[in-house]
Amino acid sequence: MLRSVQQNTSSVSADLDEWLAPFLKRFRVDPQRRWAPVYVRGLIAPGERKSVEPMADRVAPGQTQQLHHFVSTSQWPVEPIEEVLLQKADALVGGSDSHLIVDDTAIPKKGKHSAGVEHQYCGQLGKQASCQSLVSITLAKGDVPIPIALRLFLPKSWDEDQVRRTRAGIPAYVRHRPKWQIALAEIRRIRSQNVRFGSVLADAGYGACAEFRHALTEMGLLWAVGISSEQLVYPRSVRVRAPVRGSRGRPAKHGTTTAQRRSVREAIEDLGARAFETITWRRGTKGDLVADFAATRIRVADGAKATSRIHLPGDVVWLVCERRRGGEVKYHLTNHPETVDLHEIVATIKARWSCEQAHQQMKEELGLDHFEGRSWLGLHHHAVMTMVAFCYLQQRRLSENKPSA
Repeated sequence: MLRSVQQNTSSVSADLDEWLAPFLKRFRVDPQRRWAPVYVRGLIAPGERKSVEPMADRVAPGQTQQLHHFVSTSQWPVEPIEEVLLQKADALVGGSDSHLIVDDTAIPKKGKHSAGVEHQYCGQLGKQASCQSLVSITLAKGDVPIPIALRLFLPKSWDEDQVRRTRAGIPAYVRHRPKWQIALAEIRRIRSQNVRFGSVLADAGYGACAEFRHALTEMGLLWAVGISSEQLVYPRSVRVRAPVRGSRGRPAKHGTTTAQRRSVREAIEDLGARAFETITWRRGTKGDLVADFAATRIRVADGAKATSRIHLPGDVVWLVCERRRGGEVKYHLTNHPETVDLHEIVATIKARWSCEQAHQQMKEELGLDHFEGRSWLGLHHHAVMTMVAFCYLQQRRLSENKPSA
């Protein structure tokens, strides 16, 4: 946990300014350079509430308005700050054995005027609720995650609501986009900054989207994603016959397949019980984490359209089934090479858990969900400063745990 690092405020104060120096160079004016370290200190300092007023009381008494102006109304772009964050994160956990984890995290929010607020699924509450939803990208190695991108998802209802858009300060160029499109844009930005990672991971909210998977493949990336039990697939051996020209009517445009589609649940059931192997992927706080896994090569039904409802076979990939001890069953797709060991696939799939840990710590310990403003700009200012604070604490954690020579 990061809390033990936070408690040592005297040592934090000693080197935070030096660590923040590259970030401060990216701010445009001196007041922003002055208040950025104060805001980060407010996030890091002990205290239950991390909204502006209680933070100011702790780290800048009598300066509430200045701190509020810095985060909510000062016109500084987040992109230059994020560039430095990517450099810092890559230096700490980047590499071929690292993972780029795509997810989203919700912030419960009452009312209807805060940017992007909508009645939608809120993971923090585990149900539909009024909240803001942020698409999240986390760079992780082992048990060390560092969030490096947080972008607000704008529901479609906001596109034409000019009154709410103006009040929330949403830029004209920002329109509704599916979360998977936001995630792909962030992955491309992260790659353009030469951040090192070996694979992209995502849950079924993203993995169910064929366009998302295809885009990752086109970028030459290794990926492992969750899918629903009803995802349709073909056997690996399926072939597509050439279109048959009939004696009457229009000539056929698409071929026919030599095998029928079926759900991934049915494909796994056909393998039988012997296909499953018990695998331990790591040790948790309550003991070894164990589940039963089976994997088979299939072709996803996400190729060219044969009819308005039927897709021809797509690429050959691994279908993985996970049966947990509590009875829950999960399905995954991955484009790992055919020769890969199942233990390696499982280790990759299960690496996704660390982003959930990061989201929880950013909320509980750094106040990601404590921002009380309504503006698009203010929320992204708060989010990027929270990521900067989190990255700093991870750097401290790694340096304190580093074995002495």
